[in-house]
Amino acid sequence: MRQIPSSILQDLHGIKGFNEQAFLEAHDQPAPVSVRVNGAKDIGLFATEEKVPWCEGGVYLPERPVFTLDPAYHAGAYYVQEASSMFLDHLLRHVIQGRTGLRVLDLCAAPGGKSTLIASLLDKDSLLISNEVIRTRASILEENMTRWGYMNTWVTSNDPRDFTKLTGYFDVIVVDAPCSGSGLWRKDARAIDEWSEANVQMCGDRQQRILADVWPALKEDGILVYATCSYSPKEDEEVLDWLAETYDATSCTVPLKEEWGIAEVQSGKGMTGYRFFPGNVKGEGFFIAAVQKKEEADEMRMGRFKTFNDRKMQEMAGFLLRDNDFVCIQGKEDFSALLPAHEGDLNILKQCVYLRRTGLPMGNPSAKDWLPSHDVALSIDKNERLPAIELSREQALLYLKREDMGIEGAQKGWLLVKYNGLGLGWVKSLGNRMNNYLPKHWRIRMELPE
Repeated sequence: MRQIPSSILQDLHGIKGFNEQAFLEAHDQPAPVSVRVNGAKDIGLFATEEKVPWCEGGVYLPERPVFTLDPAYHAGAYYVQEASSMFLDHLLRHVIQGRTGLRVLDLCAAPGGKSTLIASLLDKDSLLISNEVIRTRASILEENMTRWGYMNTWVTSNDPRDFTKLTGYFDVIVVDAPCSGSGLWRKDARAIDEWSEANVQMCGDRQQRILADVWPALKEDGILVYATCSYSPKEDEEVLDWLAETYDATSCTVPLKEEWGIAEVQSGKGMTGYRFFPGNVKGEGFFIAAVQKKEEADEMRMGRFKTFNDRKMQEMAGFLLRDNDFVCIQGKEDFSALLPAHEGDLNILKQCVYLRRTGLPMGNPSAKDWLPSHDVALSIDKNERLPAIELSREQALLYLKREDMGIEGAQKGWLLVKYNGLGLGWVKSLGNRMNNYLPKHWRIRMELPE
């Protein structure tokens, strides 16, 4: 049996829902495997598998496959995500209740599990800013958001304090805070050896600083979602108490079903949170809460601005998308498509934060034609009438390794590469050969099975 630190067990005694025997026994069992299907790219995968009850699209798998060898994964048909953290789906559906035109910040977004979930919940006029301060992790976040395929999700790479300048801008801010990670001990037993009470204290202090940095950016009556994968009350209930003492904030509650095994808990100041204990739920350790900001906040105004739209490029690239209701702007490397409703947001955000990915990168013009970006191939907004080539699983894996697919006689020109109807990338057919335009850093490096 794994040696769970006694101080954690002592902290958890008396917390609603904690059963020490079930908790310890669960940590000697393998972690469940779960994925969340992309509703905009649903091809009927996992239809017969057990559902994650608190998340639409969430399913449990009987075993962990080699996801790298599934072309549908590379096409963004689903995201591999721990089931407990999918509770964000249930929580947001209740606290935003179908509202439209929202501005949402996922502050600590890498690798992208919660951002892809949020993107699937929002309407087209809403805008999601997925942020990750660590640049290497921001690259992974950007890749996963590209796979998910939504034009109204932008990627930034900023310290939390940079968002302080965006006073009253966001309707919802999600902070899945850096934490001591005790909730993931079952998935990574080595993390137990790295855990310490000093690290818990350090994390609690850092979590408060992060929340203080982004609180000004939340609108009056806006929703702050706070989450950790820690069992320690110092990082969970005590942070909620700090919020209640420091700001004018009230708890949001959501309905639960008893059979889910989720514990609704109260902090010392009466703030509500939700705890997930292995042994009670089919998932890992997790804590989440939603609070509403009740104090006044000056909201940023869009103001007047000159359009960024390049009409010539808009006309040249328009054939790539199913809907021509977009503006085309010059980026660092590509021209990008934005929804018109978000051009004012660009005017505000570019003055305050570093934008890594804005809208949908479209590519660039060449002397003879348009060089499409990889992002378009994975976009849910692409023109489905584009010339395309459908690949078998074996051919798709060869494409993803940037190896010869053995295809002859394809029509000349740019071809969208598809697997089960899902876009994977681009090739350019020259008649006697094909040039593979999959970005080199996206290439599968593992050997394919015989």
